[in-house]
Amino acid sequence: MSKRILVAGTHSGSGKTTLTLALLSAMKKSGISVTSFKCGPDFIDPQFHREIAGVPGRNLDPYMLSPEMLRASLAEADTQMSLIEGVMGYYDGVGMEGDYSTYDVAHHTRTPVILVVQAKGMYTSAAAIIKGFTEFREESMIRGVIFNGISEGVYHGLSEMAKRQGVMPLGFLPQKEELKIASRHLGLLQSHEVHELKEKLALLGELALKHIDLEGVLALGQTAPDLSERMPTLVPLGKAKVAVASDEAFCFMYQENLRMLEELGARLVYFSPIRDRHLPEDVDALYLPGGYPELHLSSLAKNRSMHRSIKEQIERGLPVLAEGGGFAYLHEDFDGHKMVGVIRGSVTMSKRLQHFGYHTLTAHHDNLLCAKGESLRTHEYHYYVSDQEGESFIAEKPDGRSWNCVHASKKIFAGFAYVYFPQKPAMAESFVRAALNYKEKRKR
Repeated sequence: MSKRILVAGTHSGSGKTTLTLALLSAMKKSGISVTSFKCGPDFIDPQFHREIAGVPGRNLDPYMLSPEMLRASLAEADTQMSLIEGVMGYYDGVGMEGDYSTYDVAHHTRTPVILVVQAKGMYTSAAAIIKGFTEFREESMIRGVIFNGISEGVYHGLSEMAKRQGVMPLGFLPQKEELKIASRHLGLLQSHEVHELKEKLALLGELALKHIDLEGVLALGQTAPDLSERMPTLVPLGKAKVAVASDEAFCFMYQENLRMLEELGARLVYFSPIRDRHLPEDVDALYLPGGYPELHLSSLAKNRSMHRSIKEQIERGLPVLAEGGGFAYLHEDFDGHKMVGVIRGSVTMSKRLQHFGYHTLTAHHDNLLCAKGESLRTHEYHYYVSDQEGESFIAEKPDGRSWNCVHASKKIFAGFAYVYFPQKPAMAESFVRAALNYKEKRKR
């Protein structure tokens, strides 16, 4: 099924994540099966979605995927409803035109949109906001509105204003300080860090059932046209064993990447660079995703046996994909703490984001994921600075800025950029083939 609704905000901080969690919880309480999606390259919000929906939160990134692939990803959902959470403000994206925005996702997938308006401290001005957002684009896709941070008494007037603008009022969420989720330098705290998360989510669901017109939300979702596109079918290549770092330090990974590796025949085995003493036995490849290693430097540094295990196997030819914090972990030193030492250099934390946002990588030579001259779209989101960032690719941002980066060979792809396999399945196939080749080499 492909019935769906998109929750968009007027700006970052408008409450769209809170509302999305409230709706997911309310749907689950009501016995409605739901799949969750997040616009853009976000890792943290899908973690919260998984806590409620019980299914991996997926990403819908209009920079990484074509309009056809966006529709195909949504069409794969086999639940009663898909709930898509937007990113930033509805029209915000790259540059003044807002390319690759939440609006683009809604427009390309023909998904009806509920606009979240943070209306605390305003009244009639809320009507001007609704009017502006619905008329800014000729076909805005905005069909409903939910107000955040207001009382029931205020909602009566605001709902009438929404109707006058031709938008369906679908309820409100009251201001509740105890429901706020704290944040840190890369966004919200991870789901396992939030105190009494289950209780918070249950209360959000109760508030949604009380103050939001859930039937109206579901009815709006039913107006979305069916989608016929399908993602390409992958053919299993063989049984490779891939070790995936997964703990509180390494947790930024696309679920689509993991699923694609499994479809190609890989068996994923998870381990903790913080607690485990060595890599899992007889692995054929290693995946080191990003996360928050900077918050666990002491624990990571003390685990010297894990460092030795990783370094020895990589030096023997173990294929490795390392992104973001995983790349930082491979350095010799991270802010004065000893790390693995595969990358002969140091990483430090800066006070501002580095190379933040989308860019395109073009290969200078053949490597683990692609051939010389091939390109892939990626994004970066970190405060790390490396004195050995690599020279295997050239990165170019949409505004034309460029720099060399990534350490790559036929056995390694290590850099701050995050790779998204669905945009080019051949990358995942190349990784699995390298794992299978290493497996055969170990047998000899």
